[in-house]
Amino acid sequence: MNQAMVKSENPPLVSPPLPKEQVVQRMFSSIAGRYDLNNTLLSLGLHHRWKRSAVTAAGLQAGDQALDLCTGTADLALLMAKQVGPTGRVIGLDFNDTMLEIGRRKVLRAGLSDRITLTLGNALSLQFQPESFDAVTVAFGVRNVADFDLVFREMWRVLKPGGRVVCLEFSRPTPAIFRWLYRLYSFQLLPYLGRIVSGDRTGVYDYLPASILEFPDQESLVRLMRKSGFEDVRYQNLTGGIVAIHVGVKR
Repeated sequence: MNQAMVKSENPPLVSPPLPKEQVVQRMFSSIAGRYDLNNTLLSLGLHHRWKRSAVTAAGLQAGDQALDLCTGTADLALLMAKQVGPTGRVIGLDFNDTMLEIGRRKVLRAGLSDRITLTLGNALSLQFQPESFDAVTVAFGVRNVADFDLVFREMWRVLKPGGRVVCLEFSRPTPAIFRWLYRLYSFQLLPYLGRIVSGDRTGVYDYLPASILEFPDQESLVRLMRKSGFEDVRYQNLTGGIVAIHVGVKR
């Protein structure tokens, strides 16, 4: 990791977890081993397409420095490493080391250890200097943090002027039939299938639809990002608004 990006030369400290974070930690540690398989099965493979679209929205160039928050098993970090090339750098940050360890193995298998660093940290208190990154991304992670406003302010702080933040997150389907089918799937089928596929008994697949309902819808998230300092904020609905990509620029 480029030392100029880090606040100090001491190893980064992870802040004591808040109650919501403790719950999320336990849940994701319990399913980490089958997390990638679950994502593919439960999204019918669509999550790969959604993530590729998010990376495209980041507009990365060769030699750029990128940060992926809530990186999990490093899917976005791996995609971004191909965009920034051998002269660029991607840092993936997550507060769950069980997930990161799986990501590290994927990075090693891909032969991208020279471009990707996966590190333990808290998205609400980033251990990086201001204006360190050309892009900051987060995929399906913002809704799991305890303070939506603070996480976007932290993203704004570590972005370089002209840099982009990209948030890929579950959202509100726009067609009425999509909303009905999505609620049926999320609240009836998803918890059942998730328990069958993963063997999980911690309630992570009951938590998932509830966390989506609590997260701001498309227009509310635009307002939140503008409040945090981002300009030119826009969003793109994917799969009828089941997920949305929000993009903002730091001027």
